[in-house]
Amino acid sequence: MLRVYPQLLDLVQSVTPLIRQLELHDSDLARQCKRALSSVPLNIAEGGYSRGGNRKVRYHTALGSLREALACFEVATAFGHLPPLQPQLRREFDQIIGALVRVTLR
Repeated sequence: MLRVYPQLLDLVQSVTPLIRQLELHDSDLARQCKRALSSVPLNIAEGGYSRGGNRKVRYHTALGSLREALACFEVATAFGHLPPLQPQLRREFDQIIGALVRVTLR
């Protein structure tokens, strides 16, 4: 299991109120964000018990899903549904994305 897994769960918990707020304005975007965000820890957990190329594929999928979730928040901000992410939340996204990039490049 990757060391960022607990940090990722904390991030999911931190952005959950934002997803609930987004649901009030755009239920489709909120649903997509929730699916993408759910996919990240699930793929990391699966990757932790996979072998060889499958492990890298799971981590790569987690990376794509995390970037998709971040894009959902960026789009919600562009539509005026949510304020920009707080700098600390953005840093957490960037740190986890960076860790996943490093793992997928090995």
